[in-house]
Amino acid sequence: MVLLRRASVFIAVFTLLVVDFVHAATATRSDFSPYVSATTPNRLLWGDTHLHTSFSSDAALLGNTLGPDEAYSFARGKPVTSSSGLRLRLLRPLDFLVIADHSENLGLAPMMRESNPDLLSNEFGRKLQALFNDGRLLEAMTYYDGRVAEGKDPLPLSIEVQSTMWQRMTRSAENNNVPGVFSTLIGYEWSGTPGGSNLHRNVVYRDGSTLADQILPFTAYQSTHPEHLWDWMEAYEATTGGRVLAIPHNGNLSNGLMFDDTALAGPIDAAYARRRARWEPVYEVTQMKGDGESHPRLSPNDEFADFETWDTGSFVRAKKPDMIRREYAREALKRGLEYSRTTGANPFQFGLIGSTDSHTSLSTSREENFFGKAPPFEPSAGHARFNENIIGHYPDPKGIDYAIPHARASASGLTAVWATDNTRADVWDALKRREVYATTGTRMSVRLFAGGGFQPEDLHRSDLVSYGYSVGVPMGGELNSHLQEGDAPAFVIHALRDPDGANLDRIQVIKGWVDEDGRSQERIFDVAVSGDRKVNADGRCLTPVGNTVDVARATYSNDIGAATLSAYWKDPDFNSSQSAFYYLRVLEIPTPRWVLYDHLRLGTQVPEGVALVQQERAYTSPVWYTP
Repeated sequence: MVLLRRASVFIAVFTLLVVDFVHAATATRSDFSPYVSATTPNRLLWGDTHLHTSFSSDAALLGNTLGPDEAYSFARGKPVTSSSGLRLRLLRPLDFLVIADHSENLGLAPMMRESNPDLLSNEFGRKLQALFNDGRLLEAMTYYDGRVAEGKDPLPLSIEVQSTMWQRMTRSAENNNVPGVFSTLIGYEWSGTPGGSNLHRNVVYRDGSTLADQILPFTAYQSTHPEHLWDWMEAYEATTGGRVLAIPHNGNLSNGLMFDDTALAGPIDAAYARRRARWEPVYEVTQMKGDGESHPRLSPNDEFADFETWDTGSFVRAKKPDMIRREYAREALKRGLEYSRTTGANPFQFGLIGSTDSHTSLSTSREENFFGKAPPFEPSAGHARFNENIIGHYPDPKGIDYAIPHARASASGLTAVWATDNTRADVWDALKRREVYATTGTRMSVRLFAGGGFQPEDLHRSDLVSYGYSVGVPMGGELNSHLQEGDAPAFVIHALRDPDGANLDRIQVIKGWVDEDGRSQERIFDVAVSGDRKVNADGRCLTPVGNTVDVARATYSNDIGAATLSAYWKDPDFNSSQSAFYYLRVLEIPTPRWVLYDHLRLGTQVPEGVALVQQERAYTSPVWYTP
């Protein structure tokens, strides 16, 4: 009897639960979870937009034996064996990767290994393959470079062969793409080098191979003018319905051409400005070949401007002093405001990203794990690692020494993107809207929102991200629609150290504007500093953070600096009649540079004048105000 009563109670309760469940399931209501339809970019993804494999002719002729599959595998955190036979892996995997092999003679090494008939039908190809097969790579590289320098394709291969090589690249990207986990963005490098000056661009597709395979990549044999690359990009989109963008390399090897006063194919007018801003929304501000944010000659009051500076020449000749102002990002951003004032359009309205430009197939940007520019520079006690020149192989017409040895190469950099998910489309869209930032290899987290409606207490909001998008703009945005009459731009800023890295020294706002005379100006504000240091009335903290680096052991401690820094900052000098931009530079405390790790591990002698200690940093994309 007791059991029957208990059973009756159970049945009654179960019936009520079922009825309630059915009622809840059929009732008209919104989803309980507030995040089902969320579109806020709240995922921070890390990647490299500029990596070369053995499908790049120069990488292969320098000894790179690793192809795209190995590059993707390494980027995903798996251990690999380098071309020089060393085992390595990343401390933490990347979230996305663009393999940007040179489009010029793409896949030359696989063709030589396979004795491709098209290649062997050409006298140049037969001799090059003979040198390659004999292991005489230096001779092969010299022979190849000599012909390429003539500006004509030394290997006029059939469309079928070129398509086969390109499709091997895109197929590898497809096979390694894991939406939500790891994104492989299809890309290539167009290597325009007029007169030996580097104007290279990486072309990045939003699309998969179905669209990317329809048109072969553009090459510098077709034209060395960026404007003609934009023509190709426009034709690609019109033909396929796909989407592409281009990323210029940092301009310190361009000998003044990257941000020149005149374009190669015509004047810098409004039409040129609009085209450049459309096709090149971001700029590679830091990479292995030095840092391109600013220069001490351009920013004499900036004590952090002389960082990983490469300012001696291009690939083939020395630099003249007046070229410097047309090579660095901050100066270009300022001059973009001047062009906007005179032409009505800004050609240099770009976001900032970092990449490696490694030719080893290995995206390594941590100082203690740096595998160098190319296989000859991989970790070794040999001469090349520190002392072989990266540029300066060709004699300057005036006999000037402009060489830079590999010891001055940077273990840099990385691209950080704020995205909704880890897919090709989401990463590409973040690049396109410039919601991205560059680091010199560290993985510090940086976020900013700017607008006229922010207040100091907003810095502590629990819903800052969603509120920030509703009230202001993130990095890469334009302020105008978020400023009411009488408002000055206000910023809420957060930075968090790399969990496997160094504490933070300070957060700086870099402001550029155009004055009443039409001349661009700049000013630096220290908006957050670690420790008990003070910011002066002029907005600067002149007290260094200190230095814990033990040079004898290549170690440092996080006894100084801060794990997190935050700031609310409002422009004290805002003039609504003056166009302006603002970006953040976030600095870590001093840490050992890769040459110090090498010196202690391998016993190699560091060349004179090469830095052993550095301050890693991040540069966010700017936000702009236009009257």
